[in-house]
Amino acid sequence: MSRHYTFLKLLGVIVISYICIGSAKCIAKQYNVLLIAIDDLNDWVGCMEPDSQAVTPNIDRLSKRGVLFTNAHCQAPICNPSRTSLMLGLRPSSTGIYINKPWFRSFDKTKNRVTMAQHFKNFGYRTMAAGKIFHASKIDSLSFEDYGPRPGQISDQDKRIQKDSPSKSRLWDFGPQDYDEEEYSDFRVASWCVEQLKIEKKEPFFMAVGFYRPHVPMFAPRSYFESRPLDKVRLPKVKLDDRGDLPQAAIDLVYNTLPPSHDWFLKSDKWQKAVQSYHACVTYTDRQVGRVLDALDRSIYSDNTIIVLFSDHGFHLGEKQMWAKRSLWERSTRVPLIISLPDGIKGGLCSKPVELLSIYPTISELCGLPGRADLDGVSIKALINAPSSEWSHPAITTFKESNHSVRTEKYRYISYADGSIEFYDHTKDPNEWVNLSSDDRYRLMIKKHANMLNRNINLNDHNNSHD
Repeated sequence: MSRHYTFLKLLGVIVISYICIGSAKCIAKQYNVLLIAIDDLNDWVGCMEPDSQAVTPNIDRLSKRGVLFTNAHCQAPICNPSRTSLMLGLRPSSTGIYINKPWFRSFDKTKNRVTMAQHFKNFGYRTMAAGKIFHASKIDSLSFEDYGPRPGQISDQDKRIQKDSPSKSRLWDFGPQDYDEEEYSDFRVASWCVEQLKIEKKEPFFMAVGFYRPHVPMFAPRSYFESRPLDKVRLPKVKLDDRGDLPQAAIDLVYNTLPPSHDWFLKSDKWQKAVQSYHACVTYTDRQVGRVLDALDRSIYSDNTIIVLFSDHGFHLGEKQMWAKRSLWERSTRVPLIISLPDGIKGGLCSKPVELLSIYPTISELCGLPGRADLDGVSIKALINAPSSEWSHPAITTFKESNHSVRTEKYRYISYADGSIEFYDHTKDPNEWVNLSSDDRYRLMIKKHANMLNRNINLNDHNNSHD
């Protein structure tokens, strides 16, 4: 019996190996993947918010050749845990990575995890990247075989503009810079990708390109400021007493000493200038996206490449009297997500709540790669094929341990580590100005969302057994 079992086990290994080898060979006939990451881009994108004054013609045209997910959310409202979650297909509650440290390859719990790019590499893809894919300028050699220019925060040519800023961080600066557009790091990142798309490759490719702007410092060439005069810039809708119905846990969680306070932006008359700078950076980055899309369209890969564009999290510009990200509210969690298939739906809109960690299982399935049972994310292929399909999954965002937000199609539920909660009805209150957590009319709906959160977090605890 023992010998029989050993033989069957060996036979199984041989069969699986044969299938995997066969898969790798077949991949050559499958899609390439172009993954475009944009740092700190909230929903101020023309195709998502037509009234936002956003000038994003290239992102807008990409949305017309694929499906735009209008209710997509990050898994963490800060760079490192968000990008780690997306690339590993795991929630922060599964990785144990909640803030900008540690690097996942130096963390015992995650150091041996197979990333999305690594998964494609294992099945015959040539993996390439440039710019900011993982946090900061980290390069994971297990994920990518070729790496172009790394992201840049502050150039030697950048001049200090807001000299009266109370922030101790050099990053918290904004305004126009007067050196050539081609010398910006994001321009160099796009140029590298353009050149790569000119090269005929023997294998299918997985190319990740990460643009740093509109991340602070919000610098862009002067021409992008001149095209949007300051007196024409509209401020976001803000309720000045918006924090009055929040639990103390919410106030404590979003406390951040790095950016200037909202009071400083008001008293210094810099609010409008900062919003102008953000718009300028977004449009500048949109141009880089356009250069990459144009290069793809000119290449031999134009009709067999999946394009995925996303942002790692949103960004506050005064909403709820805060700046930057680091919140569990809509402005921090909601992000652009566009998935374009060469032979898929064009101009599709999906309002179902989806998560960035679903990108991993989705594009794996679309490209015919073997699935992984140890991922938290679920494939959204069904929504790409039919955007109005029934969908029962919520979008969950986590910031620091035991603080979670649950976003469904109509509501947002927030649970803090101390047990306090927030609840918002997006059908009536898209700006999340009225906390309904104590409103008895929503008691059953609040309980339903709490149960959704508990089910998903319990599921993640089960998945941890695979680590």
